[in-house]
Amino acid sequence: MAQSSIEWTEKTWNPVTGCTKISPGCKFCYAEKFAYRLQAMGADNYKNGFKLTLHPHILEKPLECKKPSIIFVNSMSDLFHKNVPETFIGAAFDIMNKAYWHQFQILTKRPERVVELNERLRWTPNIWMGTSVENDDYAFRIDLLRNTSAKIKFLSLEPLLGPLPNLNLKKIDWVIVGGESGIKARPMKPEWVINIQEQCQEADVSFFFKQWGGKNKKQAGRLLNGRTWDEMPKTAQAA
Repeated sequence: MAQSSIEWTEKTWNPVTGCTKISPGCKFCYAEKFAYRLQAMGADNYKNGFKLTLHPHILEKPLECKKPSIIFVNSMSDLFHKNVPETFIGAAFDIMNKAYWHQFQILTKRPERVVELNERLRWTPNIWMGTSVENDDYAFRIDLLRNTSAKIKFLSLEPLLGPLPNLNLKKIDWVIVGGESGIKARPMKPEWVINIQEQCQEADVSFFFKQWGGKNKKQAGRLLNGRTWDEMPKTAQAA
């Protein structure tokens, strides 16, 4: 596992690498660029570039880390990609079940497969399940997420590519918002973010603002209304 610079997690664990694009948020995928960079550097786990690849030898890494940590699962892939065998997903869940001292954050753009496998997976309280929603056309993913048995359910509205004025936040514990970064970053309007923050406040849902993004994300920063928003799920804090 590796320490992470992602603001809302602490470590990353990638038993799967590589993916395929399925919606507009994937257009300038950071993981794809990073995978090819690692391939060029000769990293063993990225010999296949961004082609979906399983890494069974990585599965037990969380058990070796004894310090309780928040761990982002497959920052370089999607555990619920159609080409990841159910047996491998089950093996990853088995490790998360055993490593009860960690908190695991799984994020997918394929919540329909999570629902399909839901009853065959063991959802211990330390497994958080999230889905990505980049604009209103993909808000249906939230309804699918609601139908899973994860104790903590969260949304990653990043890259936010359009307004989401009518979010249904029932059974949602946490919302992350962020703008796209990079040379070709698509713009995110402040009013979209403010509206989402207000919806979270109204629904008593924890809100995390990751970044404005743009060509220079560090310069743009992550202040919203003059402050940072680093709220974490209330249910996780209470556990």
